[in-house]
Amino acid sequence: MTSCNRSCAEQFAPTDEAVRPTRRPLNRILSVVAAAAVFLSAVLPQVAQARGISLIRDSEVEALMREYANPVFRAAGLNPTDVRVHLVGENSINAFVAGGQRVFIHTGLLLQAETPNVVIGVLAHEAGHIAGGHLARLRRQLDKASTAAIVGMLVGAAAVVGGAASGASGAAQAGQGVLLGGSEVVRRSVLSYQRAQEAAADQAAVSYLERSGQSSRGMLELFQTLADQSLVSLQFADPYVLSHPMPRQRIALLERLAHGSPFFSKTDTADLLKRHRLMQGKLHGYLLDPRETLRRYPRTDTSLPARYARAIAYYRSGEIGNALPEIEALIAAQPNNGYFWEVKGQALFESGRASDAIAPLRKAADLEPRAPLIRIMLAQALLGTNRDGYIQPAIEHLRAARRMEGSSVALHRHLAIAYGRQGNIGMAELESAEAAIRGGDLALAKQFATRAKGKLERGTPQYVRANDILRLNPPDS
Repeated sequence: MTSCNRSCAEQFAPTDEAVRPTRRPLNRILSVVAAAAVFLSAVLPQVAQARGISLIRDSEVEALMREYANPVFRAAGLNPTDVRVHLVGENSINAFVAGGQRVFIHTGLLLQAETPNVVIGVLAHEAGHIAGGHLARLRRQLDKASTAAIVGMLVGAAAVVGGAASGASGAAQAGQGVLLGGSEVVRRSVLSYQRAQEAAADQAAVSYLERSGQSSRGMLELFQTLADQSLVSLQFADPYVLSHPMPRQRIALLERLAHGSPFFSKTDTADLLKRHRLMQGKLHGYLLDPRETLRRYPRTDTSLPARYARAIAYYRSGEIGNALPEIEALIAAQPNNGYFWEVKGQALFESGRASDAIAPLRKAADLEPRAPLIRIMLAQALLGTNRDGYIQPAIEHLRAARRMEGSSVALHRHLAIAYGRQGNIGMAELESAEAAIRGGDLALAKQFATRAKGKLERGTPQYVRANDILRLNPPDS
């Protein structure tokens, strides 16, 4: 994965977008509350942070999610390039939409999904929410209610989540009491949304899957399982159950629609299933304690997913000597798999061998030219050698990554370091300002921009950008 510790920024670790407490206007909170699948589990940013929720990055998993999602996005009339799929480092089964055309999918769903078709079905369901404009509709409904009623609704929902997560049924019941004691208008709006819009997303998902020639069996089986789970006990229910009520009539309708599709019995290709298993091995390697990974994937298991998981677990434990043979076996089996070369480079780089990491990371970048995270790591390795001749190539890789993906805190920080080593202090200050903006520190960004203006040539695009930063106002002003 493109990272697992602080030495490899912007990779498989909490990103700059990790959930953190914030004081935002009510309308911004509502945009999160309106998330189609996470109403109860993410109504308050503080609740999310307390549970350690964060976004993670990985080139391979993100590429696979795009492959899963793009056919259903196109079937839904959505431009796949306009819809972002984010990974949430949570063990629960959950997925939701928020912030416009953004889909958030929990790694717990990816790890527990037996087949790609299950994940594809969930993505189709979330596409139904986006195409149906469900977030905007709920927001309009909530706008009609008073601020006090909305806040009461949020507090009650948060209490339900807290009680369910802790197993304290009394706390959950108390939260339900607060929730039910709120504005009747708000309560009816939300419950109406849950009933009507979730069912509409189900039906839309089946149509998208059929248009793209795929089965809705995975989605149906997952929802049936979650419906059964929700009947057992709220205490043990996943957030997807809490936020997606599964009445029997809804399941029955979905079952009729799914079985009516000519593609219901279609299965995933062998190649896609192999990649799904590799992804799961990789996620286990990065997300589990290394000891647990090694118990789950013993040495007697010589499959590629097992080797993948063990290689990651070994290097995360500092056992590079055990990790490299596993990685070499992976590369021998699939020499054109750029992600195997990537993990070799990452293992070497994070073991303090920046020079040795360059060749495998270059190979990875050649094999996966559209993977910006690989280029960022390659740039880090180049800069990590402290060789002057590698500074400009590092800058070029970072610029290429920015063209492909846009900006990020990590990318601008690395560019600032590279320009600083070149002696281009004006650009170093400007990149530091860009990093500060994306890190949410506008005051610091203006300090850097002021210094950058004094060193950049007047009238250049860089000078104009520094001036633009100085004119920015705080988002809440």
